[in-house]
This record gives sequence, C-alpha cells and structure tokens, in this order.
Amino acid sequence: MKKLLTLKLAFLLSLTFAFAQTKMAASSASKMTVDSVFQNYYEATGGQALWDSIDTYAMKRSYRSNSSADYDAEIYVSMADQAMSKSKIILKRNFIYAVKGSEGWLKIPLGSYDKVTKYQVKDLSQSEQESMRFEMYDLLVPFVNYKNRGLVATLVGAEKMDGVDVYQVELQGKGVKYNLYFDAKTGLLLREKKAHAGEVTTIDYSNYKKSNFGIMYPATLVQTSSKDKTKVSITSELAVNQTIDPEYFKR
Repeated sequence: MKKLLTLKLAFLLSLTFAFAQTKMAASSASKMTVDSVFQNYYEATGGQALWDSIDTYAMKRSYRSNSSADYDAEIYVSMADQAMSKSKIILKRNFIYAVKGSEGWLKIPLGSYDKVTKYQVKDLSQSEQESMRFEMYDLLVPFVNYKNRGLVATLVGAEKMDGVDVYQVELQGKGVKYNLYFDAKTGLLLREKKAHAGEVTTIDYSNYKKSNFGIMYPATLVQTSSKDKTKVSITSELAVNQTIDPEYFKR
C-alpha cells in the first residue's frame, strides 16, 4: 500500500512538473516579439554592434548537386554603394553578374579560357536585377535593415521543427515572402523558405563558423527549389570589411 501511494505521488509530481514546464515555455513564447527573435540571432552571431558596422563583404561558395550544373562562385558586396558582383565559375570560365545602383549587367566570357578573357556585356532584366538586390542581403540574412527596406515582419509563433523548438517569423515585401525558423535555444537561423517570382526556395543552415570579423555565419547549406526539386549542397566562406577592388563593380 505504501509503495502504491509513493508511485501515485511520484506520478502527480511528474505531471505537475510537466505542466509547470509547459506553462513556462508558453509564457516565454508569449513574451517574444519579432525584433527580440532577430536580436537573439544578432547576439548569438557576434552582437548588434558588429552587424551594424558591416560595410562590405566577400564570399566564396561552392554549389554541388552531382550534375553538370555544379559551379563555384565569388561574390563581392558594397552595402554603401548598393553594389554586388557575382562570378559564376563554370568549366574555368567566369560569368559575371553585377548590379550597382539602378543598373545591372552580365559579362559573358568569349574565346577559350587559356587566353586573355574578353567579355560581351548585356543588360540584366529587371527581374534578374531584383533577385540580385534581394540576394545582396539574403547571403547574410534577409532581415538585415528590414524596416528601411520596406519589409514587414510578423512573429508566427513557437513550434516544433524536426524535433527542435523554433520560432517562426514571416518576412514579407513587394514580390517576396520569407518564412524563417530560428532555434529557440541558440537563436540561430535553421531554415529559410523564400517565395519569389513563382518559385519557393528552401535553405537549411548549419555548421556556423566565425568569420575574420567576428560574425558567425552558416558555412554549410542545403538548398532545394520548387522548380526542379534538385538538392544542392553549398559550402560558404565569409570575409567582412576587407578592401574590395572597385573594378568588381565596373561595367
């Protein structure tokens, strides 16, 4: 009889503890706001002061899907000039996409790769330019300076994603919508779903590393698209506020 009472008491205590934990979690979630979720991310990745001082960044990336579409990329961005240059290196040939201010262009290499490269230059479409201007921020995080960029953020709420407690934030602007999933414990961004130009792109982020500047960034990404369903593995290397040759932003 005594053993039975002990078991009942232990069961009641476990229920009380579980209820208290759930209540505390719900209370914590109810106190969260969009900006506190974003702030947690900034603090987890180096601090707001470092993020506010980003002037330029350079990034090297490899895109691999075990197909002929694999390529490497070198990316240079000047936030002050609203300029971005992205070289897609395919079979040792550089196809250079760039935007600066209200202009956008593509440099197409001519001739064989073992000779001095000459380029044919053509204008990017407005849609291509728009995509690059989003990418200028997306390569860091899409919510950088989001209010001044005309984006609206909404906290969807707390949920489970692959067994992990996350906060989901919806970020929306003209022609684009992001659903962002942040680890509730670490504050890090784990997944992004971006709807733009009739395509939904999902990116899973992992393997956060510290850059030369002190900012943490995801060095490993897995990207899938609603168009072709191909899974692309991306490795990334970030450098912040290093001198960028102005030639990268010249037509």
